[in-house]
Amino acid sequence: MEEHALLECLELAMPWLTPAELATLSSTCKTLNHISKSITFARASDASRSFESLPVPFVNACDAHPYAYFHYTPSQILPSQSSLLRRQPWGSNNQNSTLPPPGLMLPYTGEESGCGCESCGCECLCGGFVEGSEVMSECGPGCGCGLNCENRVTQRGVSVGLKIVRDEKKGWGLHAAQFIPKGQFVCEYAGELLTTEQARRRQQIYDELSSGGRFSSALLVVREHLPSGKACLRMNIDGTRIGNVARFINHSCDGGNLLTVLLRSSGALLPRLCFFASKNIQEDEELTFSYGDIRIREKGLPCFCGSSCCFGVLPSENT
Repeated sequence: MEEHALLECLELAMPWLTPAELATLSSTCKTLNHISKSITFARASDASRSFESLPVPFVNACDAHPYAYFHYTPSQILPSQSSLLRRQPWGSNNQNSTLPPPGLMLPYTGEESGCGCESCGCECLCGGFVEGSEVMSECGPGCGCGLNCENRVTQRGVSVGLKIVRDEKKGWGLHAAQFIPKGQFVCEYAGELLTTEQARRRQQIYDELSSGGRFSSALLVVREHLPSGKACLRMNIDGTRIGNVARFINHSCDGGNLLTVLLRSSGALLPRLCFFASKNIQEDEELTFSYGDIRIREKGLPCFCGSSCCFGVLPSENT
């Protein structure tokens, strides 16, 4: 009886362990090794930890890495919140059934009818993606509608089939697990919202780590030029330690097949960076976008995008 109770405790505790801790514990006995393998299989089966409506599996035919370890958030998260997310369960059968998703999720009022969109003053997304738009609007906390509203396209998480595939040169990359039509919302870029000073400090650390060739950061700097043209809003989103599936989207020198759109929601202070399909995307095709055109380091990280206009070096700029 005591042994059974101990086993149940271990099955609850082990999903909270890091891969290194899991490996150490699994080497102690056959039972723990069996539990460890079960957790590893569950982790490789869904990177989103059930926070998304569809599982996002890892696929690796290159080496022995079954998955990439990080903490998951479906939306933006403040550093004050990330400091509390030191551990996150991953690999149990009901790991997140009672856990609220981390991040700045917009409230859901539970209303079954939409707001009519016009009363919110939002540019409606009911007709789908508007080609050429770099900034768009949706309903938000300032509206009386719920998540079922047709003008909240990007707020219901990942709604298309995706998978994370390992490549010998690029490492992990996000791929389509189904046909994705042009204009379809794919995902947002989630992670820690940093100040410029915090972003610069982290980038220095990341540059040192990446010099060894075995580390890749997911710190993205987004600039929105204000209508006056005299200023711009800067957002620093770091998905390296805490992020979502978008952290695996690789760069392509030809612009890729995804378009980045800043989404403003009524009542929300900051916009969110969202990805829409810029063309029809076939099943198994890799999802990519351009990281930028500036390259201040002539001997920067190599680019393996494979496009006909590849520069050979990944974009880089002063953080």
